Amino acid sequence: MEPVTTGLSVERVGPSVLGGGLLDMLLSVDGERLPGSAARGVRRSRRAGPPWQPGSWRGLSTTTREAWLSLAFHLREPGPDRSGGVYHLDGRAVEDAAGLHCALGAALNGPGGYYGRCWNSLRDCLGGGFGVARPFALVWHDFAATERELPEVVDPATGRCLPEDVARLLEQWGVTVVRA
Repeated sequence: MEPVTTGLSVERVGPSVLGGGLLDMLLSVDGERLPGSAARGVRRSRRAGPPWQPGSWRGLSTTTREAWLSLAFHLREPGPDRSGGVYHLDGRAVEDAAGLHCALGAALNGPGGYYGRCWNSLRDCLGGGFGVARPFALVWHDFAATERELPEVVDPATGRCLPEDVARLLEQWGVTVVRA
């Protein structure tokens, strides 16, 4: 049997605060070496800098798109919000909720941009501090295609389906949504 590489390193070992001959260990992990890590390729590509091509998240698995969103959140550049303007979301390649959030982040903050990774974080972004502040306009191209892809994805807070609930939420917060 071959040994399993975990990527864990022992940083410190010492007597446990619980006593009784127990030991406390401090372990560290290199995320790149975690087996089965869906984010491995995303982290590797993001190390070279943000993606410059729109839609770089397309074709990734749902788990990898979720990792993409997590990295986009942690790697975003803080700066002042900008309001106004017209932004364009390409709804043709949205296959799941993570893809919708990737598309929204890219539409509002450029390739690899972040504007929420779940329902609650989208609401947080609409409150300001994440690049684009309301009011602004979002032209959602191929809205009907997004609706066909996501008919069963439901917002647990409202019970409504994507993407219509996202469009309504944006409108409730003062965003003009054009369903094209």
